[in-house]
Amino acid sequence: MEAMKQVVSETYYLSHFMAFFSYFVVRSSAAAVLSPHIIHHLFYREIQAVLALSLLAAIKITREETWEELIDNMLFYAKLLLVAIASIMDYHLALWFLVVFLVIYILTQQPVFQKLGISNKLTPLQLEALLTEGKTSRYWLVEFRAQCSSTCIRASRIFPELSIAYSNKNVSFGIVDLGLFPNAAEKFGISLGGSMGQLPTYILFENNAEINRFPAFGFEEKFSHPHITKKLLAHHFQLDRLRIESVHGD
Repeated sequence: MEAMKQVVSETYYLSHFMAFFSYFVVRSSAAAVLSPHIIHHLFYREIQAVLALSLLAAIKITREETWEELIDNMLFYAKLLLVAIASIMDYHLALWFLVVFLVIYILTQQPVFQKLGISNKLTPLQLEALLTEGKTSRYWLVEFRAQCSSTCIRASRIFPELSIAYSNKNVSFGIVDLGLFPNAAEKFGISLGGSMGQLPTYILFENNAEINRFPAFGFEEKFSHPHITKKLLAHHFQLDRLRIESVHGD
C-alpha cells in the first residue's frame, strides 16, 4: 500500500509507471497490424526481457544496500530493455520512448529517503555552534549531502539507519544539505565543482576538530564515487569502538 501511495504521489515514479504502461497500450494496438511472424518474435523477446530483468533483480537485491539504489538500477535496465523491444515493432516507437525517458530524466528526480533516524538536520551555523560549545556529544559524525545529487539520493537511507544503530551519548549524527548552503562547502574542504562528485562526504569531528573523513581528499581523481554502505562507514569511522567506549564510560 505504501509503495502504491509513492507511485501516485511522486512524479518520478508516476511518470515511469505511465511510460511503461503505455507500452502495453501500444502493444495491444500493434497486434492487429503486425504479421504473425513479428508477433511471435516480439513475444519471444518479451519473455527474454522479463527473465533477464528478474535475474538482474535477484542479483541486485543481494548486493544493493538501499531500496533507492535498487530501484534506480532496475529502472535503468528496464528502460534499456523496453527501448530494445520497442525497436522490434518500429524504430520510431523506440525513439519515442527514448525521448520520453529523457524528458522524465530532465524534469523529475528520484525522491530522497525522508526519515532521519536519530540524526539531526543542521545548518552550517548550527553545526559550528555544536562543535564549538561542546555541550552535547564528544563526537559528531556529519553527512554533507545535496538532494540534487543522484549519488546522495541513492545513499540517503544509509546514514539514518546508521544513526539508529550507533547513536549514543558520545556519538551524535548530523546532516548538512550543501544544496541549500553551498557557501559552507569550502569551510569543510568539500568541492562542489562539476556534478557535485564529492558528495556525499562524511566527516567525524571530535569536539571541534576533524579527525576522519570519507571519502578522503583527492578521491575525485578516480573514475567514480566510492560505493557507500553501512558496513563501510562503520568500519571506516570505527563506530563499534566508539560505541564500546561509550558503554565502558558509564
